[in-house]
Amino acid sequence: MIIMINGAFGVGKTTVSNELLKEINNSMLFDPEEVGYMLRNVIPDEVKRLEAKTGDFQDLHLWKEVTVTVAKSLITKYKLNLIVPMTIRKPEYFNYIFNEFESIDKQTYHFCLTASKETIYERLRKRGEKEGNWCFQQTEKCLEAYKENNFGEYIDTENVSVTAIIDNIKEKVNLP
Repeated sequence: MIIMINGAFGVGKTTVSNELLKEINNSMLFDPEEVGYMLRNVIPDEVKRLEAKTGDFQDLHLWKEVTVTVAKSLITKYKLNLIVPMTIRKPEYFNYIFNEFESIDKQTYHFCLTASKETIYERLRKRGEKEGNWCFQQTEKCLEAYKENNFGEYIDTENVSVTAIIDNIKEKVNLP
């Protein structure tokens, strides 16, 4: 099983993913940001300037492919369920990764966590993010993309306990 937990930075993906990890036997976290960091460190600057003009490693051509390859390798080698927290707002990237994950495991689920801009900003501040940094800059872009495009199953995290969110996800993926 692969469970994608999507949403803007600060919406609660890490918290929800870590709690899911405790609830779902034989599971592990796989964060595609780590793939992005690795690619950003190994791809030459001139290539990065051509492919990822915005500075977003998701725009690197290899990011989507390597993310899927690593997921497949993890599942094949370790026979574990993957919980995949990620901020992905471009529908074409989302569709590629979701469809490829589904080809690896038919039990692939996607949940897009949402909250108001104000709540997300407050959560970012509480976790120590500096006002105006990358995470803050992405909030409106993410919220707009999630409203304008179909990112599957949405879960509002506004004034909802983590336990309720976990119970909702477990119910949707048919877990006790």
